[in-house]
Amino acid sequence: MAAVTVTLLGGESSGKTTLGLALADHLNTLNVPTTFVPEHLRAWCEREGRAPLAHEQAAIADEHTRLIDSAAQSGVQVVVADTTALVVAAYSERVFNDLSLLPASLVAQKRLDLSLLMGLDLPWQADGLFREGPGMRADIDAVLRRELQSAGIPFQTVYGTAEARLRHALRAVGVLLKRPLVAHDPLLEAGTGRWTCENCSDPECERRLFSGLVTNRPG
Repeated sequence: MAAVTVTLLGGESSGKTTLGLALADHLNTLNVPTTFVPEHLRAWCEREGRAPLAHEQAAIADEHTRLIDSAAQSGVQVVVADTTALVVAAYSERVFNDLSLLPASLVAQKRLDLSLLMGLDLPWQADGLFREGPGMRADIDAVLRRELQSAGIPFQTVYGTAEARLRHALRAVGVLLKRPLVAHDPLLEAGTGRWTCENCSDPECERRLFSGLVTNRPG
């Protein structure tokens, strides 16, 4: 049986890796067999010592999808993926004005169970390697929101400290697994399991409501 797939989306320095590692570790401590799929794009850049060129983007996106699919068939209960092909496609559009990777990446994203979009409330930090700045991070966020909403893919945003983000992610995964992973969660006790933001494309609205988890649904 395929695992529940949890994917972390966002631009550079938005907290994907920190949350992904913490989430996978915590789920395993709760006896929920979980595997973490690291960001292939990042590994590629570190191996090659540079950012990918335009013609190299498609293979990187495809490998992201293959790694997630492989992990989902490995016998674990949950797969936590540090980004997906959709993020590669967003960078390809932003950096190379190439939109050709978006259709396939959206098809792959639709197959996944939970899309968590990182909020932009964390301070941007340079890594001395490939990060380009907070402007790029905001641009990628805008592309991701546009594509998720236009494709009808629900996503949930997470804001706050590392501890708060972990709590919100555990709540969302608990809804999928039909078991509470956060003690005394008022949303689960109320039977909703999530916040609903009526102004779904407005980050300011999200920040006002983010004391929980914001669900963004197209329209």
